[in-house]
Amino acid sequence: MKANSIFRSLLIIGLLISSTFSSGLGNLTKASPKVKEMIKEFNLELVDYNYVKAKISKGTKSSAKVILIDARPNKKFKIGTIPTAINIPDTNYKEYIGQLKDVSKDKELLVFCGGWNCIKSPKVANMLKKEGYSNVKLYQAGEPQWSKRNYKEVDLIVVQAAQKNNSAVLIDARPYKKYLSETIAGSISIPDTQVEKLKGRFPVHQNEKIIVFCGGYECLKSHNIARKLISMGYRDVNVFAGGVPVWKKAGLSTTKNAGTISQNKVSSQVSISKNGAKLGLDEGSIDGEWLYSLIKEDKVPSFIQIVDVTSPEEFLSGHLKTAINIPADALDAKTLYEKLPKDKTIVFNCTAGGRSIEAWTKLKNAKYDVEEVFYFDANIDCKGTNCKIEVNEALGI
Repeated sequence: MKANSIFRSLLIIGLLISSTFSSGLGNLTKASPKVKEMIKEFNLELVDYNYVKAKISKGTKSSAKVILIDARPNKKFKIGTIPTAINIPDTNYKEYIGQLKDVSKDKELLVFCGGWNCIKSPKVANMLKKEGYSNVKLYQAGEPQWSKRNYKEVDLIVVQAAQKNNSAVLIDARPYKKYLSETIAGSISIPDTQVEKLKGRFPVHQNEKIIVFCGGYECLKSHNIARKLISMGYRDVNVFAGGVPVWKKAGLSTTKNAGTISQNKVSSQVSISKNGAKLGLDEGSIDGEWLYSLIKEDKVPSFIQIVDVTSPEEFLSGHLKTAINIPADALDAKTLYEKLPKDKTIVFNCTAGGRSIEAWTKLKNAKYDVEEVFYFDANIDCKGTNCKIEVNEALGI
């Protein structure tokens, strides 16, 4: 009997250890070989979605129990990030690290990027450890997992694009009197204290893009409504944390001054390149859905050369069928440009869109001709040449 009791105790302990392991490091089976290698080399501790959700608390920076760090390019950060996060891209680390100058070295820092195959978060986590930060952890599932389960925080440019393109429902979560006095034009009023009474104003379709805002970064009302929307099954919920104060500070029109502020006219954009590639709405992008359909049907035209800008190890583990590999991170603009095939339309790709955007930006900033050079903004997970592709949303900016 005693032996059986000991056996049962050991079994329970083993199950508890196994459960703990699967909630963190056990998920490492989803990571690419390169990411696994970096996590092991840098001795990084992993955390999961529930851990991050608990640490974010009410959704404002002052309520958060940690500092969340988004290691993706600034453009990706602005389009949508985990609430309360700051941006420290791996390629602009020195430029952005100043945000932590007054932060205690033992403060808990959670770093993330574009998912299990993204190498930016382990890179930045290791840089922070070298700076002397002693409590750095990794949320490697990152933004892709978070955005499927919860609401995101978006920048001013996203709200501008949504208003211009009529592509989202804007919700003012402040009291109705505040809404009447001045708000972002085109928004509807649903105060967070009257959600049950006014929830009939929410969109019928749960895939509709929704952006909630209120009175600025420390205002909880927009986060309260965002959580309610998520609980009701809405799938594309976003908070504009800057709210009305940031909108007004940018000199944008409100219901109060709409007649006095002139709006900039949007110039028409060429939709087809000279070689015949269909362009995306965002500067430098290829039309993601167009390219995806060609890849899926194995009909990528011969004038397009897809250039995978990831590391050789990542490329060998899996890549798009017609892609060649030029690891852009390690190259300066001149070397990168010289390595590109000539007389082709170049399309950069990576695992989550970040490095392809950076490769294109590197050439553009160095004044190289990018008329037939574009990036493919998509999450791409390949095993060999069998690839799962999720095209990221274009904003038209």
